[in-house]
Amino acid sequence: MPTRKPLPSELGDVFSVRAATALGVSAHQLRSPDLGRPFRGARTRPEQAPSPADDSPYAAQAEARRRAARAYAPLLQPGQFISHHSAAALWRAPLPLLRDEDGLVVADDAIPLDVSTFGDGHLIRASGVFAHRARTSTSTISRIDGILVADAETTWASLGTLSIIDLVALGDYFCRVWSPGAGRPNVGMPPISTVARLEHAARSGRRVGIRRLREALPLIRTDSWSPRESAVRCHLVFAGLPEPQLNVDVHSDDGRFLGCVDLAYPELKIAIEYQSVLHTSRYSADVERLARLRAHGWIVIEVTAALLADPDAMVDRVRDAIRRRR
Repeated sequence: MPTRKPLPSELGDVFSVRAATALGVSAHQLRSPDLGRPFRGARTRPEQAPSPADDSPYAAQAEARRRAARAYAPLLQPGQFISHHSAAALWRAPLPLLRDEDGLVVADDAIPLDVSTFGDGHLIRASGVFAHRARTSTSTISRIDGILVADAETTWASLGTLSIIDLVALGDYFCRVWSPGAGRPNVGMPPISTVARLEHAARSGRRVGIRRLREALPLIRTDSWSPRESAVRCHLVFAGLPEPQLNVDVHSDDGRFLGCVDLAYPELKIAIEYQSVLHTSRYSADVERLARLRAHGWIVIEVTAALLADPDAMVDRVRDAIRRRR
């Protein structure tokens, strides 16, 4: 059996048929079953997907968006860039689950790729691609791993179709300040954006969902660590409860560090902890941390996904704890 001629290394893992042909790759090679065909005119080498640290549907959909963006990037023409939900995924920002008309989670291979074109340029007509028209007055471009993508501010301001809570979570992510504290990662790393820059982007021109964008802006905070924390905080504030402090380091009366809590009313010794599936790997440490807090007189309210799905019940628990402490 003849040895198969290897593809030129300069093509990388994702490449266009045009680029491969220019380097002498034959049509026969490009028809190899070993190569993926994510889009017409694009090919991908076989890739070994690493085991995901997060196997949630949120992570699966985000990776599907990133995979599609990487695959389409070689086909982008001048004036085109990855945008909207796909851009948010490249920024690794939180997005709600994409669901179909029946409320079912959309399969990873059915999630569309968002591509924008400036001005009167050619809009993409390709299966699996959702085409958008962009204006230079409202869209600014950045690069992530060499891929042309809407910058953080443009991305946030382009997603006004999201709910206010989802917009707040997205803004919290972009504006997070990596402040010092026990065990906190990336201390001192600058935030991706700021509230002022998001506001400027929202006001730079006509935006879909401008009313929701304006309502979300004053709710964005710089010290939220997860979209679920953002959602819990918003539900409490919307219900008229005091806004809790975020990611509070708690110490005993003699100065010993007891732990960091997601949301808290320190003056009332009330902690609110979101317990996600990802906490399974550090379950024992979480149990001990919460036990220490309770031993020192703290009321700890643990919020699961099921409780967050019933925000009225969650708010009632927090309201009851506040009443008991006042």
